[in-house]
Amino acid sequence: RHVFYKHQENLSEKQRWYLEHYLSKSDYLRKAYQLKEEYRTWFEEAKALGTKHLKLIKEKLYQYYDLVKTSGIIEFERSISTFQNWQKEIMNSFAFNLHNGYVEGINNQTKVIKRNAFGFKRFDRFRLKVLLHHQYKNVAVRVA
Repeated sequence: RHVFYKHQENLSEKQRWYLEHYLSKSDYLRKAYQLKEEYRTWFEEAKALGTKHLKLIKEKLYQYYDLVKTSGIIEFERSISTFQNWQKEIMNSFAFNLHNGYVEGINNQTKVIKRNAFGFKRFDRFRLKVLLHHQYKNVAVRVA
């Protein structure tokens, strides 16, 4: 299973043998693995090309769509419909190099505080603990 997650170029000889062994058992699995690698290649190229080559990134994305449509793998075809629904946002992520990592980090820290604060009986105190952690100290609430 691990060999399916690693990048193909990072596999050792033994892992390559296992990968080929598993892929030789199913054409369906081989197609799915090739599509996964094609997507990974497109994504890495898109990150490397950046903001100056958006037209090329889009053309390569359409080539990937065509590969998926000819593969006949339903799961990948569903993922393509999701890609098409969010294509504008996906392309903007390459154009403007924006992401929501900062907000996701705050959400993660808040969830950790929530897990550790299961004994709080009052929501306002829990809220203050979260706000204090995130350094919003100018909250006009009196803690008794």
